[in-house]
Amino acid sequence: MSAQLSTILAITVIAYAALMLGIGWWARGRVESTEDFLVAGRKLPLSLATPTLLATWFGAGTLLTATDEVRAGGLRMAALEPIGAGLCLILAGLLLAPKLWRMKLLTLGDFYRNRFGVRAERLSAALMVPSYFGWIAAQYVALAHMLEISFGLPLTLGLVLVAAIGIAYTLLGGMWSVTATDAIQIALVILGLLALAWVVLRELGGPLIGLERIWTAMPADKRVVIPHAQAGELLGWLGVLAVGSLGNLPGQELAQRMFAARDERTAVWACHLSGLGYLSIGMLPLIVGLAADLLVPGAPERSTLTTLAQLFLSPGMAVVFTLVLMSAVLSTIDSAILSPSSVLAQNLAWPLLGAELEPRGWTPLRMNRLCVVVIGLGALVTAFVGEDAYSLLEEAYALGLVSLLVPLLVGLHSERGRERAALVAMVVGTGSWVLHLVSGAESFMGSWWPAGWVPLPVGLCCAGLAGAGYVITAQLELG
Repeated sequence: MSAQLSTILAITVIAYAALMLGIGWWARGRVESTEDFLVAGRKLPLSLATPTLLATWFGAGTLLTATDEVRAGGLRMAALEPIGAGLCLILAGLLLAPKLWRMKLLTLGDFYRNRFGVRAERLSAALMVPSYFGWIAAQYVALAHMLEISFGLPLTLGLVLVAAIGIAYTLLGGMWSVTATDAIQIALVILGLLALAWVVLRELGGPLIGLERIWTAMPADKRVVIPHAQAGELLGWLGVLAVGSLGNLPGQELAQRMFAARDERTAVWACHLSGLGYLSIGMLPLIVGLAADLLVPGAPERSTLTTLAQLFLSPGMAVVFTLVLMSAVLSTIDSAILSPSSVLAQNLAWPLLGAELEPRGWTPLRMNRLCVVVIGLGALVTAFVGEDAYSLLEEAYALGLVSLLVPLLVGLHSERGRERAALVAMVVGTGSWVLHLVSGAESFMGSWWPAGWVPLPVGLCCAGLAGAGYVITAQLELG
């Protein structure tokens, strides 16, 4: 990148960061209560609820990791992103949004308290909050690497800068600032992906001819979306799909946007539209990635999108695309910070410390803002500790599937089971999953599984154990 182009990019990035902070400052004036800060006063129309859901789902994993994985392993690698994640949004509209919106909650922890009791609330919060640190840290590192490549900014300084910007505008306006910035960021992401896909397919002869050439050039095994030649492959694929489509259902970032919708219909349709949008728009980076081997044989296996953007976009468009990648990551960072901080404040910190702090002038809103800083800095520490630490923490994506999903779905759609059933499900699911994680087992029961039997996915089986624990305990509760 030339010195002149680097200067233009630097000015653009600074102006963009200033715009995000300006929106945060504007949103600050709309925050008068905890409800305003956490769920935008429950006033989001469909035109804002849909973009903020879509923007939250688009991040470094969608644009960078999934593209590289599909390029290397074929269409079956799309099970997690975008297929699983897109299905998650659609399932949320069907299974969760109507009933959760009617409950007028602030956090998902509130549901566990109202349905099962205080102990279930606190355990669910204790399981939810740590699972976000690795996710946020991964976004910090991805964006800091972009700044390092584009401007030579040291990684350490880049991490601090990224964290400061993400914390600052989330801190100012809460859900209002997150929603407003998400709308801008997802618009940039969609336009940037459409532009890059158009340029890449044009290089291959045009959209239809380009798609045909990509399909023809793909080896037969890479064309398989759902592997079914062997039972083990199919079950493994279904396990990954389950983590993406079911594991994110008990996520605060998803529930918070349902709670923020202005009515039940908006909550439902925001989930459906964002899910369909994610499944369609999420295919664009995969198409671009699959075209890489035709256009640039021998290109590096990582950073495929960035490589193609640098080679085929004009200098001005390359600047815009860099901004697109930054937008995608920032739109995930703000949501990823606000979600666990709201659970930490509402379901742990304030219930435990509020009685002592309230006489000193503290309010739940002030506690929420403090927790935004705590979560943002905690994720920064995680990023500094190193890749090994946050890659392990990213495994906690499966935590929702194995520990919180069963009590959420059964508790929402059935009267069966009380506090003890929920606690047993959380402990059994989490405990069995942690044992597999620590032992390094890649399939259920690992080396203890009988030789010759089809290996089973860990996440689904641990969720099954949680379900069994819930049902048995619920039956015992009935006497």
